[in-house]
Amino acid sequence: SPAPQPSTTCRWWGTRRRTSRQRPCSTRSSSTYVKLSDYIGKKYVILFFYPLDFTFVCPTEITAFSDRHEEFEKINTEILGVSVDSVFSHLAWVQTERKSGGLGDLKYPLVSDVTKSISKSFGVLIPDQGIALRGLFIIDKEGVIQHSTINNLGIGRSVDETLRTLQALQYVQENPDEVCPAGWKPGEKSMKPDPKGSKEYFAAI
Repeated sequence: SPAPQPSTTCRWWGTRRRTSRQRPCSTRSSSTYVKLSDYIGKKYVILFFYPLDFTFVCPTEITAFSDRHEEFEKINTEILGVSVDSVFSHLAWVQTERKSGGLGDLKYPLVSDVTKSISKSFGVLIPDQGIALRGLFIIDKEGVIQHSTINNLGIGRSVDETLRTLQALQYVQENPDEVCPAGWKPGEKSMKPDPKGSKEYFAAI
């Protein structure tokens, strides 16, 4: 296998955090390697952690994101799933049909974190259980984490809300003199972050 590459870094709201070296991941038919640094300057990344392969809530989330993968692709975003399972476990799971509890035709990679270093770096590792919390991070093209959530292990995440938050983030980065109010969706009215602009917004709703 390829030799490990130098460690990359990812900024946590301005603080530099060490993430992973080159990591193995699985698609439906093969294994390959990915690094977060591969996406810097190119794409946004949805990085989400889940506890274990061949479980219960996890496949519902993973397949839900896969079914909507094209919507993320259209706005220049890659999705990466991460768990502490081996690359062989990932490969077996994506080659298992959905009706049998598998992932079927998965549209994005699953990253193997058997050393638990990625989960630890992102602050989602449960040390006494050796698994990751249900954490999700939106990382912009500069490698900066702009949004994070952690769910109770028994509660699956919403693809709709992840996509909406990503769209709002991209909007304010493209329009730095505007902000997005609660529940904002593309095409809806934004707000100027000043007394005059906010009054105009509130008067119009």
